[in-house]
Amino acid sequence: MPITLTLTENVLPAGQEAVAASKITEAFLKHHGLSGNTVMTPNVTTHVVLIAKGHSFSGGKPVEGAWVETKTPSFALADHAVQAEFFGEATQILHDLSGGTLSKDRIWSNGVHTVDGTWNMSGKALTNAAIGEAISAG
Repeated sequence: MPITLTLTENVLPAGQEAVAASKITEAFLKHHGLSGNTVMTPNVTTHVVLIAKGHSFSGGKPVEGAWVETKTPSFALADHAVQAEFFGEATQILHDLSGGTLSKDRIWSNGVHTVDGTWNMSGKALTNAAIGEAISAG
């Protein structure tokens, strides 16, 4: 389940991008009750995109910020309490890792649900039911 972390350059101190990716992945698994799950842990992936200053915008004006986007099967992040807890924690992680310089109002997030049957693990396109079975085994 890919998580995309997009950051304007230098909103986090150098080297903290990897820490952010790790902590946000852990938060995602925790809020879904999947911490330590041997199937899902390696299948929650994160990639970091750095954007040069002057190339990210809010309201059409340059802004330095952070964006967290998830792409998941429809059963993940389906409950509003889980959404609020996960994205709230991800926001706090980024704010804290910035040393408090990245204000929470410059951290945006969203979740995208994929079409059932299009999630690929180990070279196989799996339905939501098949993913559920795999998770139960892990």
